[in-house]
Amino acid sequence: MNLNADGLKKSVREIYDFPIPGIVFRDITTVLKDADALRAAVDTMATMLDGVEFDAVLGPESRGFIFGMPLAYKLNKGFVPVRKAGKLPAETARREYALEYGNAIIEIHRDAIVPGKKYVIADDLLATGGTARATAELVAEMGGIVAAGVFFIELAGLGGRKIMPCDVRSLLVYD
Repeated sequence: MNLNADGLKKSVREIYDFPIPGIVFRDITTVLKDADALRAAVDTMATMLDGVEFDAVLGPESRGFIFGMPLAYKLNKGFVPVRKAGKLPAETARREYALEYGNAIIEIHRDAIVPGKKYVIADDLLATGGTARATAELVAEMGGIVAAGVFFIELAGLGGRKIMPCDVRSLLVYD
């Protein structure tokens, strides 16, 4: 299989009417279980960050960990987990934000963000942009700078890119 963007797109499973009727769910587990596809995804996302100056990768829970950690490792950067409320043991900063079906809260350890340092948000999906934007706002509130966001999949029709306060780079784009 050719593992450029088109080949990777073919390896993403489509599940219709999940989680509700009318939705096409882009299932990445088919990419994750294939060593070659996973390597191609991480390597390509790393290449997409060529020319971006940054100090660490931020990974929103939970699928941001899947792509954020290997990107940080590959690029010799630190990794900062962005967690759901109540999951981090030290002092945190938090941000509440709207989801399609309610509200959520994310937290980051206060000592994980260094004022003036630059960060990249890495996640599996950019849809409406709520989680990524909340992450960027939280980092800015603590004095950090979000240099870019890098996503495995972007659902362009949901407009997440438009609300991001940084450069957005997506490997696979669906309408």
